[in-house]
Amino acid sequence: MARITPHSPDDRDQAAPPQDDPARAVAAPAPPPLTGHLQDLTDRARFYVEASSAANTRRAYAADWKHFAAWCRRQGLSPLPPDPQVVGLYITACASGTAMRGGKPNTVSTIERRLSAIGWNCAQRGMPLDRKDRHIATVLAGIRNRHAAPPRQKEAILPEDLIAMLETLDRGTLRGMRDRAMLLVGFAGGLRRSEIVGLDLGRDQTEDGRGWIEIFDKGALVTLRGKTGWREVEIGRGSSDATCPVAALETWLRFARIARGPLFRRVTGKGRNVGADRLNDREVARLVKKTALAAGVRGELSDAERASKFAGHSLRAGLASSAEVDERYVQKQLGHASAEMTRRYQRRRDRFRVNMTKAAGL
Repeated sequence: MARITPHSPDDRDQAAPPQDDPARAVAAPAPPPLTGHLQDLTDRARFYVEASSAANTRRAYAADWKHFAAWCRRQGLSPLPPDPQVVGLYITACASGTAMRGGKPNTVSTIERRLSAIGWNCAQRGMPLDRKDRHIATVLAGIRNRHAAPPRQKEAILPEDLIAMLETLDRGTLRGMRDRAMLLVGFAGGLRRSEIVGLDLGRDQTEDGRGWIEIFDKGALVTLRGKTGWREVEIGRGSSDATCPVAALETWLRFARIARGPLFRRVTGKGRNVGADRLNDREVARLVKKTALAAGVRGELSDAERASKFAGHSLRAGLASSAEVDERYVQKQLGHASAEMTRRYQRRRDRFRVNMTKAAGL
């Protein structure tokens, strides 16, 4: 590796320019102030930059950049401009568990996310990071070969599990009505947790909405802005009102008196009032965990093990694993670009339906 030139721990964004460089010694002229019109465009451009990625992704990238910058400061290095050798040493520290005092080794997926965050933050500052540089690419390949492990998937919430979870909720309270609707709509629609809480009652009703819902006689039509663009999800009415997602949704809307705006909101005033603010998507994961534990789902495991196995994605995995229809329909419902991605969500399926051994004549 090339020699690293350390910087003062006080350095934050960029190393100081060499003092003997006359070209750098001359102060650059200050840019002229922007006119009102250009300032408006600048603000609008900043809004579009924020809209280019999901809020969860931005939060993760911000936390990862803070982690990287803090590590650099402790080593007397500067995070900017990006130095592939410094980044290579950083991901090595992450893999070995020495990136933070008393820290644990990061998983390969965490390291890859941290690396993506560093690249994204550098690009936003007009200083692209060369991830193909040998100091990064070779080290990352070694980390993958040495530490990569099979993916740990969240447990699927199956229909019998969901019914038991619904029974733990109080049907006579606003919070219970809301939570029943969230679980059923999330399961039947195969929705991500951010898609569940991002729904509005109608189109173009809020700036932060990710879609809206329309209710018809035969079911509900959900229009979503997902990772791959806009898509429509059909949620049909169930065979019983007790487990029908549309009926649960209608009950919540009627008693919560919601006519416009965010669909799933906070319940305040000791459960008597419905607020105006949209729920955070983490509330979906908490709801799934809480009701799964209360219903005794996977009761053969300890509470700690069970809590770690359930999350918002358990609803999507449950639909993919339970719907006895052609795989193409499941793929469309979940909004996956490939059947292979859909199969990752299917925890129970006939894996040997197509027997390649017999098909080959053996």
